[in-house]
Amino acid sequence: MRALLAALGDPHLAVPVFHVAGTNGKGSTVATLEALLRAGGHRVARFTSPHLVDFRERIVVGGAPIAEAEVEAWVARWLPTADALGATFFEITTALAFDHFARAGADVAVVETGLGGRLDSTNVVRPLVAGVTAIGLDHTDLLGDTREAIAAEKGGIFKAGAAAVVGEPDPAIRAALAAQARAAGAGPVRVVAEECTVSDVALTAGGTAFALDAPFGRARLVTPLLGAYQAHNAATALTMLDAAGDPWWMPIDRVAAALGEVRLAGRFQRVGRWLFDVAHNPDGARVLGQTLGALAPERPVVALVTVLSDKDWRGMLRALAPAVDHLVLSVAPTAPPGRVWPLAAAAAFAAEQGWDAVAEPDFDRALALASARGRTVLVTGSFHTVGDAMLRLQVDPLAR
Repeated sequence: MRALLAALGDPHLAVPVFHVAGTNGKGSTVATLEALLRAGGHRVARFTSPHLVDFRERIVVGGAPIAEAEVEAWVARWLPTADALGATFFEITTALAFDHFARAGADVAVVETGLGGRLDSTNVVRPLVAGVTAIGLDHTDLLGDTREAIAAEKGGIFKAGAAAVVGEPDPAIRAALAAQARAAGAGPVRVVAEECTVSDVALTAGGTAFALDAPFGRARLVTPLLGAYQAHNAATALTMLDAAGDPWWMPIDRVAAALGEVRLAGRFQRVGRWLFDVAHNPDGARVLGQTLGALAPERPVVALVTVLSDKDWRGMLRALAPAVDHLVLSVAPTAPPGRVWPLAAAAAFAAEQGWDAVAEPDFDRALALASARGRTVLVTGSFHTVGDAMLRLQVDPLAR
């Protein structure tokens, strides 16, 4: 990664970076940071993964995705160099993003890790602030099979001399992350749960309202992102902004308006009677079920679910099934061939649990079946599931 970036002139060092890792909540934190920084008058770059419909969703500057022609020209120019170095798809994409950010004149970049943190392709930056959100059991084959081991990998983004923010709520895990940040020489080290109080959380069709009492101010705020956990993600983003200091911080009285501009496709996103959520592990599915229960959407609620085979799909179905009236199990067309979940086994598991479920391997027919049966239709289980459905329903992930 460093060799590829060196060939490009080290563009990753040209733009100040807010670096975000975590199992759950990092996408929301990135989206919130982007909105806050844009409201502060900055030209903001954003790097996220994976995409839902269009590859260009990953690389955005000033709210606009990278142009197709630029991607094509860059690949034609730099793919031979990348291939000679043995760079992976994600390493090439990361290098393209940093190069685009520098050439597009971004003032600041908000960069989400792809996988883990310590060995992630993005972990070449010298961040203004590195933040780690909630830790869950995901990618256990690569990151470890305990929350402590996964936290240690995520915490690999903490850097000497750069502020560190810990958004994890669990006392033991957050203490371990804070200790890791201090051992890396990071500073200041900010632990959100120990300095911010989030209370009076209320979910409405318009978003998540909450009271925040923090060192940088006290206010009643609303984020358009739905879910009680979104209040904590907003607190994490605000703490990262505060830790960065001037010129990035904005007074708390301006935060309320800025939060109204937060957009994040595929995170409890409502489009008419459709709900899209990319929950792809049991923790995410559990929170999704809780949010459904709190909002009480029009029934019956039918969930179209496809999960990748290397995920804990049994745990996900257990978390989700009690919150919906009917399950339609299918296979996402873009799911990698080696990671397609065992649909027959999933259907048999659902039958064993006594859930109202049907398996339909053809995704288009499954989509039509869910639409016909539900007054509210939830699409969930993976980025592939949500992206494939959005493509067919002509939902633009980048629409504001």
